[in-house]
Amino acid sequence: MPELPDITAYIAALEPRILGKTLERVRLQSVFVLRTADPPITAVEGRTVRELRRIGKRIAIGVDGDLPRQRQSPVVGDPGLLWLVIHLMIAGRLHWRPPQAKLSGHHALLALDFSDGALVLTEAGSKRRASLHVLRGKQALHDIDPGGIEVFSSHLDAFRAALTAENRTLKRALTDPRIISGVGNAYSDEILHAAQLSPITLTHKFKPDEWERLFTATRFTLSSWMDRLVAEAREKFPEGVTAFRPEMAVHGRFGQACPRCGSPVQRIRYADNETNYCPACQTGGKLLADRSLSRLLGSDWPRTLDELEALKRR
Repeated sequence: MPELPDITAYIAALEPRILGKTLERVRLQSVFVLRTADPPITAVEGRTVRELRRIGKRIAIGVDGDLPRQRQSPVVGDPGLLWLVIHLMIAGRLHWRPPQAKLSGHHALLALDFSDGALVLTEAGSKRRASLHVLRGKQALHDIDPGGIEVFSSHLDAFRAALTAENRTLKRALTDPRIISGVGNAYSDEILHAAQLSPITLTHKFKPDEWERLFTATRFTLSSWMDRLVAEAREKFPEGVTAFRPEMAVHGRFGQACPRCGSPVQRIRYADNETNYCPACQTGGKLLADRSLSRLLGSDWPRTLDELEALKRR
């Protein structure tokens, strides 16, 4: 799922292409992508794009609306705008195509047509999770926000308070959009590796120095990737957004060498996701139990990297 750095890069690429431009037409290839009925989708056609912003992991495109113009709020947007809010979910991606580009294939969901190009939303796979909401005014935009804190506009105490509101594992807390805005499976792995913290540590057991490490690592990891991806997006529209990048330290790198210590990266698999981590850097050398494999192996489950290597040699 595209996360804060990816969404920021999309917005950086879209600003010079659609900001101040007229949205001429919306073409829906799949009616299921549209999740609202009022205002109708036709209400945004023929209107000028005035603002682009990120709402969690969503992209919000604000166009001229019918409500009286008022002073813009720095938090929830101009009450006079209509908003197209796109949630890419796991497999949704945006593409910049030539004007009136044909929507071909079952992956294409919709197109926003401008005079000099078309913004096309596609979604891989058979599940249709990506969505488009058309909203009227600042309150509706505020209501769709999951409410997680913005890391770059928060201080350490607010960060700690958000993550300790409930006693959760670090991985779950970081990826909950009601707690932290814009962080998901991929960048949480990178953050925890940078902070040298176990993904299963409970937030109520944290020490003050660990909170400082986590807060610093969160900001550093996200800002580093934002800088990298935004720079790329200003050169070329980000067509290849992915959660698996070769420059990442641990995410998607199961079995490969940790860039810090050289130990093989391990993983915990569950449902459609997995957590990647370095045992030597993050868990004191201990292997975290994989839900499926640990049940299969029972008491034979290896507890350390040395035991894992011995098991492989049998």
